[in-house]
Amino acid sequence: MKFWRTFSLVVIAPVLALIASGEETETVELNAGDEAPDFTLPGSDDEEYKLSDLLKDGPVVLAWFPRADTPGCTAQCKSITKNGDLIRKFKVNYFMISVDSEDDNQAFAEKYGADFTILSDETKEVAKAYGVLSNRGYPKRHTFYIGKDGKILKVDRNVSVDTSAEDMAKYLEELKVEKVEET
Repeated sequence: MKFWRTFSLVVIAPVLALIASGEETETVELNAGDEAPDFTLPGSDDEEYKLSDLLKDGPVVLAWFPRADTPGCTAQCKSITKNGDLIRKFKVNYFMISVDSEDDNQAFAEKYGADFTILSDETKEVAKAYGVLSNRGYPKRHTFYIGKDGKILKVDRNVSVDTSAEDMAKYLEELKVEKVEET
């Protein structure tokens, strides 16, 4: 009897708590050709960003990440910071984006010298709209490439944190995104 009581407390109780929390796995799966959900989110630079406004300047890259200051997310941020020049060769706005608070993302950006903006989706509404919110409440590490027309050009669901910037540049090249004129 004692075994079942312990088993219930250790195994069954956490499962029931997760179910009761109301967290659901998103069934939305956006793919190339789908309309990118619009949003307005605060950035780590104290500015607000609206997707439809950003698209007036050209394509947008959104690199979703699970949580600031975790090993994989740190490696991804470092890659994009160190090799951001590869991405900046293209006429594109690019961001990392998470459900962390503005303060956490600001601290994360400052800690690793990020020279790009990290967006904060504290309500998780945008993560749900993009279908990246896991049943644990964190975004999956997916990168969305959105064309100037608001249509998704590509979704990378197999992001390599160590080569994130190089991979972004490779995909931007493959997608024939316009390059910045060299002076």
